[in-house]
Amino acid sequence: MPAFTAVFVAFFVLTFGLRLWLALRQMRHVWINRGAVPAAFADSISLEQHQRAADYTLAKMRLSIVHLALEAALLWLFTLGGGLQWLHELTAAWVESPLLQGTLLLLSLAALLSAAEIPLSLYRQFRIEARFGFNRQGLAGFVADLAKQALLALVLGGPLILLVLWLMGAMGEAWWLWVWLAWAGFNLLVLAVYPTLIAPIFNKFTPLADAALRQRIERLLARTGFKSDGVFVMDGSRRSSHGNAYFTGLGRSKRIVFFDTLLSQLTPDQTEAVLAHELGHFKRHHVAKRIVLMFGMSLALLWVLAWLKASTWFYQGLNVAAQTDAIALALFFLVLPVFLFPLTPLASLYSRKHEFEADAFAAEHSQPEHLIGALTRLYRDNAATLTPDPIYSIFYDSHPRATERIARLANLNPMSAQPLRA
Repeated sequence: MPAFTAVFVAFFVLTFGLRLWLALRQMRHVWINRGAVPAAFADSISLEQHQRAADYTLAKMRLSIVHLALEAALLWLFTLGGGLQWLHELTAAWVESPLLQGTLLLLSLAALLSAAEIPLSLYRQFRIEARFGFNRQGLAGFVADLAKQALLALVLGGPLILLVLWLMGAMGEAWWLWVWLAWAGFNLLVLAVYPTLIAPIFNKFTPLADAALRQRIERLLARTGFKSDGVFVMDGSRRSSHGNAYFTGLGRSKRIVFFDTLLSQLTPDQTEAVLAHELGHFKRHHVAKRIVLMFGMSLALLWVLAWLKASTWFYQGLNVAAQTDAIALALFFLVLPVFLFPLTPLASLYSRKHEFEADAFAAEHSQPEHLIGALTRLYRDNAATLTPDPIYSIFYDSHPRATERIARLANLNPMSAQPLRA
C-alpha cells in the first residue's frame, strides 16, 4: 500500500469514527436527559415541550448517521474506489478541450454528490420536519428550489471553475496566488449582490410594515450607528415555521432581514433584543474578521494544493491515474474535510466567542431579560434541545449551549436572574 494511501485511510477511519462516536454520544445524552427540564427553564418550557425537542433532536441525529455513512461511501467511491478516474475518462470521451473537459468533470462531480443527497433531504423535509410540525413546503416547491439551486450553481460556478482552471494552466508557478485573488473577488462580489439579486430568487422580501416596530428598530439603529439599505421581512413561512433574523450584504447593500415566522413568535421588546444581537456581530466586526480568516485560510490551502498538484504520490495514493488540474482540485476538496475535521472544535469555539460578544452588545443596547425571553421562546418553538452532549457541543455547536448562554446573560443584569418567561 502506498504511503499516502495508508495516511488517507488512517485519517478516514479516524474522522468518520470520531463523527459516529460524537453522534452516538449526543443521542445518548439527549435521551438520558429527556425526562426532566433543566432547572433554569422549568418555569418557561413544559416537560412535554422538552421531550418534543429531545425527540426532534434524536430524529435528526438518526438521519445524520445515515448521512455520515453516505458521505463515507461517496468519498471512498470517488477516491480509492476509482470513481473519479472513471468520471475523468467519461468526460474526456465527450470533450476534447482540456479546459472544457476539466470544467465538465468538476460540474459533473458536484452534480452527482448533490443528487446522492436528495433522498435524505426529502426525508428530512417531508418526514422529520413534517412530523414535528415545521414543514410548510409542498413537493412542487421543494423541486422548484432544487432547480433554482442547480441553475444558480451552473451560472455562477461554471464560469468560476473555467476561470480557475485557466489560471492554473496559464499563470505558471504562481497560479495559486492568482486563483486566490479571483476566488476572493468572486466571494466579495457575491456578498455584495446577494441581498438584491440572489436571495429574491428564493424568497420574497418586503419592507417592514409594522410602523411602531419599524420606529423602534430605527431608534436602535441610530443608537448603534448602523446604516443599512432597509429593514425587510422574508416569507420564511413558505417553507418552515422555524424563525430567524440576520443581516446580509456589504457596504450600502447591507440589509436587515426578519423571518415572518420570527415576528409572529416574539414581542416587540424581544424582536429588538434579537436585532441588537445581530447588530452586535456587525459592530464587533465579526463578519469582517471571519472574511479575513476565510481568505487567509484559503490562501494557505491553495499553496498546499500547489504543492500537492505537482506530487505524483498524491494522485496515485488516491487511486487516480490522470494528473490534470481538474483532478487535483477534485481530489483536494474531496479529501480536505477528512484531514481538517480534528480542527473543528477551534472553529466552533471561535464562533461561540462571537455569539457571547454579540449577546453582551445586545445587553448594552436593550434589556438582557428581553433577549433571554426571545431565546427561550425560540428554543421552545424551534424544538432546540436544552441538553446537548458537552463534547458534541464542543465540536459542532456554533452557538453556546442554552443553559450556558442564558446564565451568562443573566449575570449581565442581576434582575434577569429570575424565572425565565418566554
